[in-house]
Amino acid sequence: MQTEGFDFGGAQLCAGVDEVGRGPLVGNVVTAAVILDPQQPIEGLADSKVLSAAKREYLYSEIIDKALAWSVASASPAEIDELNILHATMLAMQRAVLALDPAPEYVYVDGNRCPELPYPAEPVVKGDSKVPAISAASILAKVVRDREMQALHERYPDYGFASHKGYPTKAHFAALRQFGPLPEHRRSFRPVRELLTP
Repeated sequence: MQTEGFDFGGAQLCAGVDEVGRGPLVGNVVTAAVILDPQQPIEGLADSKVLSAAKREYLYSEIIDKALAWSVASASPAEIDELNILHATMLAMQRAVLALDPAPEYVYVDGNRCPELPYPAEPVVKGDSKVPAISAASILAKVVRDREMQALHERYPDYGFASHKGYPTKAHFAALRQFGPLPEHRRSFRPVRELLTP
């Protein structure tokens, strides 16, 4: 993976930011921010979606161990319902970046827009496959959200969260129709909202 073509503006502490969980019908949207240590390179960083679960877990531990700074934050289903998913995602990203210590000098955000931040920032479309720090952030966010879905599965095994991770699959729709929405479901998302409408 290369960061050629990205002008760091002389900044040494560059953070990458990514999110996981905008599409699911249930649970938090989870974001992460990472400042990698150039002196401790991490092999195998890539978009979390193309990595196996075992590889993500391995890299998660390595990122936690080697990064100069890292942070994971989220926005709850209630915040998603109140703000909408885009603004809730921006809020969670903001929380993750502001929790970094040391603070970044520059921030790269996966996607086509940035949250409001007190640091220079720029969006990078498909950044999780272009900027290593964004790849690292995507891995942290994915592992944390998958763990949250596993915990939800253990509480509500009938819904199958361990397999579909809350995304709108046939199995998830069938469980919603049979058992109804949980407190963790996002009520503003149409499939859930329609079930709650008399």
